[in-house]
Amino acid sequence: MNKKELLYLQIANSIEYQIKSEVIKVGDKLPSLRTVANEKGVSITTVQQAYYELESRGLIESRPKSGYYVSYAHKGFRNLPSTSQPIMAKKGDKVEDIMTVVIQNFEKAQTYLSSASLSPELVPIAKLNKSLVTATRTLKDSGVSYSKIGSIKLKTQIAKRSISWGGKLQPDDIITTGGSIDAISFCLLTLTKRGDTIVVESPVYFGILRLAQSLGLHVIELPTHPVTGIEVDALKKVIERKKITLCILITNFSNPMGSCMPDENKKAVVKLMEKHNIPLIEDDLYADLYFGNHRPTSCKTYDESGIVLWCGSFSKTLVSGYRVGWVAAGKFKEQVDKTKLFHSMYSSTITHEAIGNFLEVGRYENHLRKTRQILHRNSLQFLRCISEYFPDDTKVTHPLGSMNLWIELNKKSDALELYNKAIANKISITPGRMYTLQNQYNNCFKLSYGMLWTEKIEAALKLLGKLVGK
Repeated sequence: MNKKELLYLQIANSIEYQIKSEVIKVGDKLPSLRTVANEKGVSITTVQQAYYELESRGLIESRPKSGYYVSYAHKGFRNLPSTSQPIMAKKGDKVEDIMTVVIQNFEKAQTYLSSASLSPELVPIAKLNKSLVTATRTLKDSGVSYSKIGSIKLKTQIAKRSISWGGKLQPDDIITTGGSIDAISFCLLTLTKRGDTIVVESPVYFGILRLAQSLGLHVIELPTHPVTGIEVDALKKVIERKKITLCILITNFSNPMGSCMPDENKKAVVKLMEKHNIPLIEDDLYADLYFGNHRPTSCKTYDESGIVLWCGSFSKTLVSGYRVGWVAAGKFKEQVDKTKLFHSMYSSTITHEAIGNFLEVGRYENHLRKTRQILHRNSLQFLRCISEYFPDDTKVTHPLGSMNLWIELNKKSDALELYNKAIANKISITPGRMYTLQNQYNNCFKLSYGMLWTEKIEAALKLLGKLVGK
């Protein structure tokens, strides 16, 4: 990023802070381009870029022959959804049927507001294609043979990137997999047996729930705050009262709520796991999509004993179809490595090497900078539309990263009924009922905004708001 880009973003971020803290309020006119240029000692073009940036974030609007005005009303945005209070039931209720229907209907939609991954328009396809070509040219046998140890280049790059969140990983610590859910699967297969009890946040990614069910595991869902994640005290109480085999957490920008655990909570969870010798599987695949100044830490950051099995992938941050994931399994590394060997033998050769190439030449960081800006703008646009078009008693999360919004409607609303109406209008959403094994979150649903913002998206959100109100 060059100096000019830094200047306009600095100005834009400063004004955004003033708007959100209500120093500048909705309807206020912003200073003229010339005034700001003189105050900041920059060119008018730089200030214009900053205003364009704020406009794209949905914070200000241009009025012909008048200037720029604040259009973002912070108090107009909905209250946060409630902290979840999961039901301690023994048996799930028709969640498998709901998952199947939603997945099968996905292709029927024309406006996708449900997929928690980047749309093709945001994927640097041409540059990835070059990385694929490089991989076929440099790999032994052009990558058509098995690789017993996986891509050393990919492992090296993942280990190097751990420095950004305070990690101390070496390439040998990394086991590459076919995505994050593969990594979690290997960990569960290694550390649990049928009938064991595991702990998760609630709501939680439905893929984790389906995997746990398929392995015959009992699942306890923890109360979870929409901003700070699981309630640590609730985790302590569960561990004291029941025999827990392991814990699975999406610590940074969870799917579907978007919560991000504070550092002190992460430290407390790691200490708790170490005290009771309970493995923690950390699904950390969204952390690179932060909206702030730096990537959040992980539980693995504070892991001194090797109790944390840190899982991730590039499926959400870069490209989903390549199926590139990993786990740094700590003191369980040898065991998990054997499980991978028994269940999948080897990882994909070419795509893993291609991602390693992509990271090595610095293209990933460039991609992330652009993607984070787009997703941040999208989040503000979605929040604006929900504020304008949805019923007044709607509650919604205000994420600080990633691409998911958790919507809570009034208790009388039926999100499954809303889903059926939406899919009939070729709009895909995800019912909240999919993110639990219990009969709850029936008035909740998730929206995802990993796409380019268009008038079509706004029209879909407007229609969705009308359907909610019916």
